[in-house]
Amino acid sequence: MLDTPTAPENDDVLTADDPLYEELYDVRREAEAIGNLVEVAEIMPRIHALRDEGPVLKGRLRELLGLPLHERHARAAGRPHWTVLSFEAVEAALRNAAVFSNSVQGHDNPAGEKTMGILEMDPPVHRAYRRTIQPRFNMPEAMGWWREHTIDTIIERLIARMKSESGRGRADRADLNLDYCARIPVYTITTAIGLDGDEALRFRHAYLNSTSSSRTVTMEQRQANAKIVESTVLGLIARRRQEPKDDLVSFLITMQLQMPGEEPRALTDREIMAHVKLVMVAGGGTSWRQMGIALYALLTHPEQLDAVRADRSLVDDAVEESLRWYPTAPYFYRMVMEDTELYGHAIPKGAVLELGLGPANRDPARWERPDEYDLFRPKKTNLAFGFGTHRCLGMNVARVEINRGINALLDHFPNLRLDPEAPAPFMTGGLEQQGVSGLPVLLR
Repeated sequence: MLDTPTAPENDDVLTADDPLYEELYDVRREAEAIGNLVEVAEIMPRIHALRDEGPVLKGRLRELLGLPLHERHARAAGRPHWTVLSFEAVEAALRNAAVFSNSVQGHDNPAGEKTMGILEMDPPVHRAYRRTIQPRFNMPEAMGWWREHTIDTIIERLIARMKSESGRGRADRADLNLDYCARIPVYTITTAIGLDGDEALRFRHAYLNSTSSSRTVTMEQRQANAKIVESTVLGLIARRRQEPKDDLVSFLITMQLQMPGEEPRALTDREIMAHVKLVMVAGGGTSWRQMGIALYALLTHPEQLDAVRADRSLVDDAVEESLRWYPTAPYFYRMVMEDTELYGHAIPKGAVLELGLGPANRDPARWERPDEYDLFRPKKTNLAFGFGTHRCLGMNVARVEINRGINALLDHFPNLRLDPEAPAPFMTGGLEQQGVSGLPVLLR
């Protein structure tokens, strides 16, 4: 019988992360640190006007909007760009991975030492590697594993902590962005990969600092923390090869990689580590924003929040509409692998497409009143999690986290509402990442 990983057990473990979350889990500060701050609501009318000019436009979106350039991917530098803004055109590009490659995600290494993650791979290599981790994320029984082993226990601890704070005579106030949304995904992933106790705490701190864009974290500090992350994961892999447990690393050790025309083989330590780092980045860096956006949508639309309170089956609809309304990663990039034509534009090999998933989700050709949040609108697929080959691996886990998180809040704090004495929250961030400024609430 495999041992089960354990979630945080007490307030001390949760409290130890407080200063780090306050420093690093601030969407506006994050965007400011890399010169990428854009007030989302202000630019949407301009994006609609650009889409009216055509579904595909030559140039970077920032150039078209008259904003300072911000280079997100090193491989995109110096290349001609085209911006794609309609739902139909974005979906068409995402369907065609052979021509529009995700290899733009990678970083060239002069030393030639690199283990690729599946984000920068293309079929058939991408498909082979994705199959080694996908069963833990996409199979129906896998969702039960995530709930039972990580998500539910972590949510219970965080709810208990908020109750305890008010139980000790402190004000019944919280910032759900920091106290709740930012913690659930990171604790979930840390526990799922097989870390607990002090090692999990050190890993979370190193991971958050290694991925931070804060001005208070230097490049040297990020690199040092990245080494801690790698050594921790490699150490965990070595232990699990000797003593497997019921966690993600042990699962990956058992999986076979089947490359076309080759004999099946086990994953190497570096390949397992690449998977783990991807899960940390995707799970820890986006799910917390989307949970915050979903709660922001409901808290700023009280009549729809009341409907969800009365009928919890609407939680899933509320989450899906938040994904359409404000996806956390509203723009994807693709490298053009051959000369091609896209909606009247001749696009050369080596160019870069900037795919506007956020604008596609607000395309009035597909949705009426696209800028409004309306959980009762007719159900249609949106592109928040991407589409096709690189559709988000962890989207079902993210949905479970957000659904369980919202339900737990409404169970324990049925009078949950925005704090009228705190600054009103708003959507902020950059063109590449967006989230809510904060979620100051009254719990009772």
